[in-house]
Amino acid sequence: MAPKFGTSGLRGLVTDLTDLLVQDYTQAFLTAASVKGALHVGRDLRISSPRIARAVVDTATRAGFDVIDHGALPTPALALAALAANEAAIMVTGSHIPADRNGLKFYTADGEIGKSDEAGILDALGRPLSEAEQPGTVHLSNASTEAFQDRYIHAFGTTALSGLRIGVYEHSSVARDVLVDVLTGLGADVVRLARTEQFVPVDTEAVDADTRAQLAGWCRDNALDALVSTDGDADRPMVTDASGSIVPGDVLGALTARRLKARVICTPVSSNTLVDALGGFDEIKRTRIGSPYVIAAMAEADGADVVGYEANGGFLLGFEASGPAGPIAPLMTRDCLLPIVTPLSAMREAGTDLASLVAALPPRFTASDRLTEIPTERSGAWLAEMIQHDDRRQIVLTADSPEAGIDLTDGLRITYADDTVIHLRPSGNAPEFRCYTEAETPERAAALLEKTLNMLRQAL
Repeated sequence: MAPKFGTSGLRGLVTDLTDLLVQDYTQAFLTAASVKGALHVGRDLRISSPRIARAVVDTATRAGFDVIDHGALPTPALALAALAANEAAIMVTGSHIPADRNGLKFYTADGEIGKSDEAGILDALGRPLSEAEQPGTVHLSNASTEAFQDRYIHAFGTTALSGLRIGVYEHSSVARDVLVDVLTGLGADVVRLARTEQFVPVDTEAVDADTRAQLAGWCRDNALDALVSTDGDADRPMVTDASGSIVPGDVLGALTARRLKARVICTPVSSNTLVDALGGFDEIKRTRIGSPYVIAAMAEADGADVVGYEANGGFLLGFEASGPAGPIAPLMTRDCLLPIVTPLSAMREAGTDLASLVAALPPRFTASDRLTEIPTERSGAWLAEMIQHDDRRQIVLTADSPEAGIDLTDGLRITYADDTVIHLRPSGNAPEFRCYTEAETPERAAALLEKTLNMLRQAL
């Protein structure tokens, strides 16, 4: 599968992300985005990322740009540093997908690129490599990680998590040390778990049964109040309660939005509808899946106290919010730390546990998973048939009640008369086919997911 733009930048097999291809995309970005000043570069902990980052740096300096090389750091930390300098950035990461794949995320001086920026980059591909008379220089920086950590400690205060015992599933997350430092800085007692130098593709939307059992075991054996982690590049959080049960990303998003007193929420059509029943917001805008669509909807909010979040947990802050101890500046890219720290802080303030905090929300529950190694062409053609033929869809996608309506905002989302939901779509950045379900109990959402996945395996 040739590298291509998806919902989170350029993605592809490492073998296809050659130095020449990386150089081509880097130069196209520098040209199409009219980059000024220095280019900020960061990377995750995949074994292929240093080589790809060198190709980015070499292309930029040969074209005459100075480069700030931040090394390995969380994607939102790189974005925060670049935005503070009013300069552009490229993050080398494949996020949550397997180690044989990697990618590039692009940021202009205004933040994460949108779909129009992608089109400009694609139009600028294939030009001869630029050679400036005076090559740029490379400056190493490690201050950006510290600034990222201070963002949360200053906003929530050094006692925000005092008395809490929190586990950190470190695996190969580029934020594993940042997570420990921030939670410790907020007063928590931190237990470090399962650090590895081999890349682990943690998908916060599709955690397998074995990993869920491991999380529960860690919580039990270490008497944890919560356990946290992130995906590979740390723009998506994973949070469990004291029993090891995962709190879905769109539930973390709703809790965080409420605590920060947001007025407008922008979130994909796949996100849990409990936020609609929660109340207290002026508007909830539903989008296609992917941060570029969420960012576009946030831009249309025209100065309102707006936030965005996705079902994967990535949270975008569009206004200066108030934390318990100080302000939190806007950050218009997916962030893992805010939707980790905010619910944990709210839990401690309320003198309750995370499970009780979640149980007080409207009773809507989601489940999601995906089939891997499914070519997009195959899944797309099958889905088009389901959309076009009502009778075929109702035979194949059997549910417990009749269809009440369909939503084609992104893939096929079917709401049934009993308020259950089945949502199907091809992944935008990997050969995967995703399935989301929603129901009034977690057991029913899980059963509906299993039933639908079994059908999809036979069909695809």
